[in-house]
Amino acid sequence: MEETLSITEEEIKRYFELNKQKKDIEQEMNYLKKRFHELLDDSFGKEKKGEIQRGNYKVQRQIRSAIRYDDEHTIEKLEELNLNDFIEEVRRPDTEKLESAIKLGLVEEKEFADCKKSKLTQTIVVKETFSK
Repeated sequence: MEETLSITEEEIKRYFELNKQKKDIEQEMNYLKKRFHELLDDSFGKEKKGEIQRGNYKVQRQIRSAIRYDDEHTIEKLEELNLNDFIEEVRRPDTEKLESAIKLGLVEEKEFADCKKSKLTQTIVVKETFSK
């Protein structure tokens, strides 16, 4: 005989309570992250990595950078320079080929300087440290 699945009121209530706690925890963590970023901005500058230690804990801010090309502008530039092999059929620049060609000196990087978009992401890392 197959066992039927059931959900109790207690399980639903527990899920509801945990979900509320999760929201409260996320709200407090966001507040603390904002404070950490403000302190790190004051101490090291905006969008700069930094580290602050208090007792057995330290806060580190890491900076991640990502660069991508503006699709339309880069395609126009590639067609203008007769570099159609660097354009994928989906009408998006093949930035891997373009970057390789730039590194090999086949294409001038300055031709595409206005096509690049830069993205920075800040991350907070909290680690426990132990004094010796």
